[in-house]
Formats: sequence, structure tokens, C-alpha cells
Amino acid sequence: MARVLVVDDDRALLRALRVGLSARGHEVQVAATGEEGLSKVALDEPEVVILDLGLPDLDGLEVCHRIRQWSDVPVIVLSASGLEDRKVAALDGGADDYVTKPFGMAELEARIRTAIRKRRRDDAPNDDRLTVGALELDVAHHHVELNGRVIDLTSKEFDLLAYLARHAGKVCTHRMILGHVWGAEYGREAEYLRVYVYRLRRKLGDTDGRVLRTSPGIGYSLSAD
Repeated sequence: MARVLVVDDDRALLRALRVGLSARGHEVQVAATGEEGLSKVALDEPEVVILDLGLPDLDGLEVCHRIRQWSDVPVIVLSASGLEDRKVAALDGGADDYVTKPFGMAELEARIRTAIRKRRRDDAPNDDRLTVGALELDVAHHHVELNGRVIDLTSKEFDLLAYLARHAGKVCTHRMILGHVWGAEYGREAEYLRVYVYRLRRKLGDTDGRVLRTSPGIGYSLSAD
């Protein structure tokens, strides 16, 4: 299946995840500190990282930030906190997903599969170019320009913008967006969309929402004007 690195200081949880994920065909490595986790990401090149936020030496958000400086490996954050501001901080820090403890092994494994499928899909050759008004997207190289100015987006921000650009002028529901950008297992994590839409608007200079429009209670659309 995939090479999975679990970074957590809970030895019992590490054993449980090693056994549970190995039984599902994954090759599992573990690290009990942030520094050890960073070293294994660099040396072993896992296909997905499961990262606890409460590590003894480094805050998990700092570990995620450091990983993002040189790697786009999918990072699934684990946390005992379900507070929305903590989720927002993790997603803003470069995490691809957020799972609240306690969680079921089946749920975690489904999210791993989704992250891996998404990564492999992103790595596949794609020469699509999308133009919506003054926006130009080069899908193959994750490159965006607005009125000739380069816009620096994270991988997930780009995926969201590209999906809306492919359906420019049409309202895409929350469920549609979550399913296509995050995976079929998602459908109710609307806070993900609020975070990423806010970030996209800020980077596009669209603070009034005239380009990336909100349909309250329904979804979002990218203006084709």
C-alpha cells in the first residue's frame, strides 16, 4: 500500500498504529519526537506522515512548518483538541488533514488512502491550462498568475482554485468541493472550505468576495466575468 510515518510520543498509540496499519498492508515507521520525525521524513521519504501536535520536544505545528519548507508529503495531524482555531492553525501551517483523538482505525486508514490517491493524482502528468478572467492557472506546474502577477499558493489552495476554475460561473456545493479536492470520505468538514476560501481571497486581493463568491449554505463559485 504505502510507506507511513507516525510521529507521536504515546508509545501505546504507536504500537497500536503500527499493528493496525501494517495489518492493512502499509509499511509503518514510527518516531517519538519531532526531531526524530523530521529526520525520518528526510531520510526515508514516507508517502504520508501522521503527526501528533503534542510532542515533547517541538510543537507539532512547528514540525509541520519545517516539513513544508522542503517537502509536499501529505501530513495528517492528530490532536486531542477539536477546537476549530486549532484546526485552522494546523491547516494554515501546511497540514492536509486533521483527525481528532480518539479516532477509529478504519477512519484513519480511509484518510490515508485519500491523501495517497490525491498525491499520486497530483504527480501524474497534466498539461491543462485554465483561464478565468484575469486568472491564469498552469495545472501541470501549480502556477497561478493574476493580471500577470504570480500568486503563491499552497498545494491545497491551488487544488481548490483549480476545481472552481474548471467550473467557473457555476455554484459548486460544499460536498462537491470536499469530495473532489479532499476525497470521497469528506463531506461535512465545511470548516476546511472556510479556511481555504479566506486564504485564497486574501492572496487574490478579493476581500469583498466578488471573484470567489459565496452562496450561503450552498457552496462557492468563481466568477467567470
